[in-house]
Amino acid sequence: MFFKKKEYVIGNSLSKLAWKKLLKSDIGLSSLGFIVIATLIAILGYMITPDSTPNANNQILEIASLKPGNHAKMLLITKNKQVAKRGMFKKMLFGNPNKFEEIPFSSYQFIHDKIILKEYSPESLLDLQEIEINIVDVIYPIIKESIKYDSISSQVLFTTIDLEHSLLSIEVLQQKIIDDYLIERSFLLGTDRYGRDYLSRLMIGARVSLSVGFISVSIALIIGIFLGSLAGFFRSWIDNLIVWFINVVWSIPTLLLVIAITFALGKGFWQVFIAVGLTMWVEIARIVRGQILSIREKEFVEAGRALGFKNTRIIIQHILPNITSPIIVISTANFAAAILIEAGLSFLGIGVQPPIPSWGSMIKENYAYIILDSAYLAILPGLAIMLMVLAFMLLGNALRKSLDVKTVSN
Repeated sequence: MFFKKKEYVIGNSLSKLAWKKLLKSDIGLSSLGFIVIATLIAILGYMITPDSTPNANNQILEIASLKPGNHAKMLLITKNKQVAKRGMFKKMLFGNPNKFEEIPFSSYQFIHDKIILKEYSPESLLDLQEIEINIVDVIYPIIKESIKYDSISSQVLFTTIDLEHSLLSIEVLQQKIIDDYLIERSFLLGTDRYGRDYLSRLMIGARVSLSVGFISVSIALIIGIFLGSLAGFFRSWIDNLIVWFINVVWSIPTLLLVIAITFALGKGFWQVFIAVGLTMWVEIARIVRGQILSIREKEFVEAGRALGFKNTRIIIQHILPNITSPIIVISTANFAAAILIEAGLSFLGIGVQPPIPSWGSMIKENYAYIILDSAYLAILPGLAIMLMVLAFMLLGNALRKSLDVKTVSN
């Protein structure tokens, strides 16, 4: 019995017990699941978005402010320029430029070598304008007038290298357009005022928010742990100097400090990461300093000194592993704060710049629709911010309870 009990104690470390307790928490597990799903969406990015163009910025003004759940028939017209196709990894990160121009329409008909489109309208209207397009221009790009039409034989002659001097009839071209160039797009969340797919913008916006949180928290952890470790372990004048610096930064409102750093570094994607990270290290430094002050005189630290270990080894390998729990908890809170700060900066116009989709900038672009019949354009990104922040805060509370030594050991 004694050996079995001992084996049980060894096989269940505090970290395993904390993980088991977290799995028993419905709120913590639900929050973790939501964050994991959002992270997968952010990582896969353009691989799963309906609009895979860079920044989900395919603007089709004819379908602007389309209601959720609507459909639109599209004619794909090959652009008169070469568009390099990207590999899977590059497409996942940066998107794939659209090699087609998309024209929405309500109905179409072929008249010899032309296709006649009636302009798109979500409602059935009688007076619709017609658009006339040559079927050759739909399928092939114009390259130095190398495409010719023989009116006598009713055939289209191609002399481009890509087509290898092929000879195609009008009927073949018409069928090719029907098969490959007439499509129907669905817009689950509708479109914005520029005719961009709103679901795609929301999904790519998750990447921006999570990236800001991850990188800014990483910067804050590096600075906070370094300064907090120096202050707590060495004390003396180093501690006084770092504490003074912490108090100075602490006294400045976070948002104002971020705005000042943003103005100094300039507007942009990476500048926001750095600006937010440089303002969030203070809390981490204070917690690390306090924790190290409480354990720097413990027996295992004295044993390390007696064995001649360097201070760096004692701090990194012996002290920091014992204070990871409060660092993890405060990091989740900082993650939520970083998302809110980034959204606020983007709303003010000094954060992530268009056309990069950000939940904050999407609220700014559409907040006027709140009093109109398209309030969802501003509510959806606001709801996304609220759910993401709430998930991180609830996960932080669940981690705090799970990592508590007193509750874990019971």
